[in-house]
Amino acid sequence: MSGGTPIFVALGSNLGDSAAIVREAIGALGERSAGGVRASSLWTSTPVDCPPGSPLFVNAVAALTAREGETPQSLLSALQAMEREAGRRPKQVLNEARPLDLDILAWGSLVLSTPTLVLPHPRAHARRFVLQPWAEVAPGFVVPGLGRTVADLLAALRTDETLRWLESI
Repeated sequence: MSGGTPIFVALGSNLGDSAAIVREAIGALGERSAGGVRASSLWTSTPVDCPPGSPLFVNAVAALTAREGETPQSLLSALQAMEREAGRRPKQVLNEARPLDLDILAWGSLVLSTPTLVLPHPRAHARRFVLQPWAEVAPGFVVPGLGRTVADLLAALRTDETLRWLESI
């Protein structure tokens, strides 16, 4: 990855061939990056705040570099289009199973709160399925507004989530 604003995106899937869907999405993110993409391993995780009986998730985090002219809002629109292309439909139930879920975790040191996007992601620091893979790609990244590194947040996290390493990318 080249210099420039680092962007971190969480990827998740629990519908369809989740590992393949996440790998394909990481490739697509690389095409949107000014300096390539660095991706974590794939992890399986227990669903958090999902309907009873929800399948396990496959999760990862990708680090990319903002292209000239890219904004958080333009990337969000692109991520939502990628979700639709993977077969995601409008929500019927909160946190229902989905083929692809993409969330911007952080955009450099930017702190942002709009009706459609909050940066850094407001729940990332409380979710092992985000912090574990994020710590693989950027353990020393200081999360804006929290003043702590991803590795420190992971070490301090107390949750009953279960994660299992699945494969390296």
